[in-house]
Amino acid sequence: MLFPVSPTLGGVLAVLLVSAAAVAAWASLGRSREIAVAGVRAAAQLAAVSLLIGWVVRSPGPLLGCLLLMFVAAVRTAGRRITPNRTWWAALPIAAGVVPVVVALLLTGLLPLRGIALIPVTGILIGGALTATVLGGRRALDELGSRRGEVEAGMALGLPDRDARLEIARPAASDALLPGLDQTRTVGLVTLPGAFVGMLLGGASPVEAGAVQLFVLVALMAVQAVAVALVLELIARGVLHRE
Repeated sequence: MLFPVSPTLGGVLAVLLVSAAAVAAWASLGRSREIAVAGVRAAAQLAAVSLLIGWVVRSPGPLLGCLLLMFVAAVRTAGRRITPNRTWWAALPIAAGVVPVVVALLLTGLLPLRGIALIPVTGILIGGALTATVLGGRRALDELGSRRGEVEAGMALGLPDRDARLEIARPAASDALLPGLDQTRTVGLVTLPGAFVGMLLGGASPVEAGAVQLFVLVALMAVQAVAVALVLELIARGVLHRE
């Protein structure tokens, strides 16, 4: 066991969480309360998952319900971060990135139709799509807001509304791919990601762990590219916008 579950672990986690919130407050980052709430929520949610996971992975109904809950939570979070007035449109870029990859893995037999495999893999992909959708959407909308005059100038020159928005928003939205790119480029050099470490702790060989981690990284890049491309398209067409 990497970390023994003990009062010491709880104390260290509490100190780290308080420290993170305190630093954010000291630096006037405006996220100290969100950091504290996120930490407490994570503890509660992981405790619930730890108690329920054995039941969920053995029954098809609860398994599908768990996957749907993961997806709905990701959509709601992404939608609220991008534009609160059209929250559920975030379902499109997240689903478009995740569903084809999961279906392809199931059809090829690389991913068994078992909860113990399906839940973590789908969760990783949904999480990656969530991050890319939020970053791409927010960066694109921020850029359109600060450079509104350039968008209007493009329209005045005869560009369609979509094309004028794309010219301004595309470079900013593409920055959402940088975290995934950097993680893939530096894997094994800077960090050993969670899937690799988890496989090793579970008894897999280093080669097997490396193969799983490589799949996760490449699949995440594919999912995130689709999510960013689609959220950018929704913004360029005016479907997602700020008042």
